Amino acid sequence: MAKAASAVRVRPLYDRVVVRRIESDDEEVSGGIIIPDTAKEKPLEAMVVAVGEGKRLDDGSHAAMAVKPGDTVLIGKYSGTDLKLDGVEYVIVREDDILGIVN
Repeated sequence: MAKAASAVRVRPLYDRVVVRRIESDDEEVSGGIIIPDTAKEKPLEAMVVAVGEGKRLDDGSHAAMAVKPGDTVLIGKYSGTDLKLDGVEYVIVREDDILGIVN
C-alpha cells in the first residue's frame, strides 16, 4: 500500500490519485490585456500527493499503481473532483484519467 504525504489528510481508495496542480510562473499577457484568474486555463501538469492501493481485480487482489507520490503527471483540464483542504486545492482523479508521467 502506498503511503500518503503527511500534508494530506485524505487517503484515496482503490485506483484514485490525489494530485495538486502545478501553476506556471509566467503570466501571459496578450496585447496588454490582463486575463483574470477565472478565465485562465487550468494547468495540465500536477504533482502526485497520494495514491490508493490500486484497482481491485476479480480475484480480490489489487493491481499495482503506475504512479507514486512525488511523480509529475499530465491530467485533463476538467478531469477529477476538486477538493480544498487547509487552503490548498487538490484534485482527486482515477488512474485512468492520468494522461502520462513527465520525466
